[in-house]
Amino acid sequence: MNKTLITASFQSLQDTICRETEAEDGEAAFREDLWLRPEGGGGRTRVLENGRTLSKAGVNFSEVHGELPESLRQQFQREEGLFFATGVSVVMHPVNPFAPTIHMNVRYFEVDDNLWWFGGGIDLSPAYVFEEDARYFHQELKRVCDSHHPDYYPKFKSWADDYFFLPFRNETRGIGGIFFDYLGSKGTEEKDTLFRFAMELGELFSPLYRSILQKRKHTGFGEEHLAWQRLRRGRYAEFNLAIDRGTKFGLETGGRTESILMSLPPLASWAYMVEPSPGSPEEKTLGRLKKGISWA
Repeated sequence: MNKTLITASFQSLQDTICRETEAEDGEAAFREDLWLRPEGGGGRTRVLENGRTLSKAGVNFSEVHGELPESLRQQFQREEGLFFATGVSVVMHPVNPFAPTIHMNVRYFEVDDNLWWFGGGIDLSPAYVFEEDARYFHQELKRVCDSHHPDYYPKFKSWADDYFFLPFRNETRGIGGIFFDYLGSKGTEEKDTLFRFAMELGELFSPLYRSILQKRKHTGFGEEHLAWQRLRRGRYAEFNLAIDRGTKFGLETGGRTESILMSLPPLASWAYMVEPSPGSPEEKTLGRLKKGISWA
């Protein structure tokens, strides 16, 4: 398995997710922008907006290369070097506040052809948490993880709990999922096997999300539900701008700003000291935005 085949497979994954997403929305289509990175490489940004089911969806592919940025030189203790990175990143924000926002990405990175790894993750960020959806989501992730290694799900689930967390709010941004990075960097697993794991996670995305979306997208809602959705999307924006590694890496390495920030929701709001009513669905949701909940 080499970077050319990995790149082509990630491009095909982007095509599949876009095709499945348009079929699910039934109204809107993706707009595509092809872009080049002056330092090397480029990508395909695809964004769907103002759909029947999705208010915004982004499915990005990138393949970039060049001199190691300063942050990675320090990390790998190298004075110079070349890097190559490719991946697919997906974020979808639904119209209905009872349907969840979802994020997924898979990526491959190598340095000077002798250091390589896969990374990625998937997490669900509902404005209203439904336990049956959370359990189904995690059970499907566990099924894929278990087919590769029994340690993957507990390890990557815990990693996601820690990663998708707003420390200044003391809450998770959603009900978590899995997160992994530097998989293969120690040379302990075969590249083909790890590539297959990354691809199976990517291929799970569409059927997994569509199953949940179809269950929630027709639920009736009012302005109070939309107001709560906007507040939760504000938390989503806080995470992406203050914490997310991919956002920071892209901006630090001269990535395309519009593509990097496509993950932000179309509408978000911030209100001072919002306290949900006792026993309300909003209060119950906040009670589930914690680390360590066993959903699977």
